[in-house]
Amino acid sequence: MNNNLILSNIFLFTLLPTIKLLLFNRKITDSSYGNNLFTYNKRSFSNPLKAESLLRRKTQLLFLFIFLHFFLLIHSKPLVPALYVFGDSVFDTGNNNLLPTIAKANYPPYGQNFVEHFTGRFTNGRTLSDFIAEFLELPYPRTFLNIQDEPITLSGLNYASAACGILPETGSQFGKCLNLGEQIGLFQWTIETKLTTHFQSSKELSNYLAKSIFVSTIGSNDYIQNYLQPTLFNTSQTYDTQTFAQLLIDALSKHFERLYKLGARKVIMLEIAPLGCIPHYTRKYEGKCHEETNQIVSIFNDKLHAMLKNLTSTLHGSMFVLARINSLGHDFITNPSKYGFGDTSNPCCTSWGNGTTTCIPWLVPCPSPDQHFFWDGYHNTETGNAVAASLCFNVSEFCTPLSIRDLMQI
Repeated sequence: MNNNLILSNIFLFTLLPTIKLLLFNRKITDSSYGNNLFTYNKRSFSNPLKAESLLRRKTQLLFLFIFLHFFLLIHSKPLVPALYVFGDSVFDTGNNNLLPTIAKANYPPYGQNFVEHFTGRFTNGRTLSDFIAEFLELPYPRTFLNIQDEPITLSGLNYASAACGILPETGSQFGKCLNLGEQIGLFQWTIETKLTTHFQSSKELSNYLAKSIFVSTIGSNDYIQNYLQPTLFNTSQTYDTQTFAQLLIDALSKHFERLYKLGARKVIMLEIAPLGCIPHYTRKYEGKCHEETNQIVSIFNDKLHAMLKNLTSTLHGSMFVLARINSLGHDFITNPSKYGFGDTSNPCCTSWGNGTTTCIPWLVPCPSPDQHFFWDGYHNTETGNAVAASLCFNVSEFCTPLSIRDLMQI
């Protein structure tokens, strides 16, 4: 939290009791005047002139309070220059709306609890990256494909694309999506054609990028829509689980090295969630987590941790942070009451394939999405996103080795 916002909150909580007293107390007494000056409910005044003077002072104080509080809020600055987002449907906020693919969420009931409704977010409300933006006091990063011909925003952009992954072929069965390499290519285009015009020197641009936060979630679809789809792809016949995970890690490492060369220094990468516990699989296995799938994913996550540590040690001035989403997701599902969930098995919206895929358009979802962990067959509700973002911002054991709060300080 920046200094202006801190001052604003101190000002708010220091004077709020006085304001409440002045506005709402039924009897207001001033020792300099002696007796009760007026009784609020009767509107009776013991001395009209003195009462008028007190009311004038009260009004002036109230307007001073309001002015200073909002002045400090208006002039508060974001905690970092920008937030850049990469990934899949967990972070996609509308890029796929403009691509020839059936992997879209630009229809109700998606966005039911979001201020702009169905924007393309694959949940009922805000994504995890939306919550991170709020913590950083930044606007939600705009989707890149929606603003190509508009003036660039310096607060960040979102390049995430649903159904895609690390490998170029992942998600191709649904149409066109932006794999991670293409997303980073678009970020490079953003730098070369848009950002350079806003900075007086390359050093100034480099400093802006170095202080910005980059967040990514990618790899889930390389399993769900590739490796675990033997009728569509031959990767499971070509690679065993260890070799395939290493293939993904090697490719991801190269992508992150490219991002580093473009100027990124503070990068957060989410683990793959416990895929065997999402409705896409549990509803095929009598409601139970498919542990074989979870074990396959855990191989990738183990290698991911080691790879991020290696990048941090070899790329000067960088910090690659791991967000431990897998264990948190498993805890959500196995200990729902701990987080206030009533249902961690069934999707809130009525979904295709007996609840195993995406929401059926326009059908009314469950009445209390905040009680459900899952929104559709793949994605969780915004409630889980809020918890994860809060942990990543504040807890270095969750986002390791540094929380976002700590990451901002280096």
